[in-house]
Amino acid sequence: MVGKDVKLPGTYLKGDEMYKLPGLVEHRPEAKYEFASGQAQGRFLQGLKEGKILGVKCPRCGRVYVPPRMYCEYCMAPTTEWVELSGEGEVHTAVVSYISTFRARLEKPEIIAVIRLYAPGYTGKPDEYEFPGIFHKLCNVEPDDVVSGRIIGARVRPRWRPPEERRGSVTDIECFEPVVEG
Repeated sequence: MVGKDVKLPGTYLKGDEMYKLPGLVEHRPEAKYEFASGQAQGRFLQGLKEGKILGVKCPRCGRVYVPPRMYCEYCMAPTTEWVELSGEGEVHTAVVSYISTFRARLEKPEIIAVIRLYAPGYTGKPDEYEFPGIFHKLCNVEPDDVVSGRIIGARVRPRWRPPEERRGSVTDIECFEPVVEG
């Protein structure tokens, strides 16, 4: 174990000293990545483009997966049954974020949540099915709703981008917003 008074071999630099070293070349690579989404993800992304949330249901244990997987992680059965979810669900957990996905400070905080989507045929029984949740933004929710815990368990539904703006991405769902009863 190294204590804070122990100096390891090498040259110690402070602040911007590293950028003043002779021979230092600053380089920013312009890497472009492409990958195949695969059969399950491809169908899921196409569904988002069409304004649908698609998942797969395990024929053996009944677990629903969104995003879909080719096999059940619990019982290892192939997941061959595709299901369309309504998109409605409930907020399982939420956080107020003052930092963007690009690590920049936000002027107005965003509310990020894990949403447990309702599976087809869901009747509201707490242990009727198991679903890990989808991670997304909430809209029309104030930071105080998160801090006070009022948003936990709230029923929400997706707000979709207009069809002409969708491109087959999770951002085709602009956000999830609370369902107003009545």
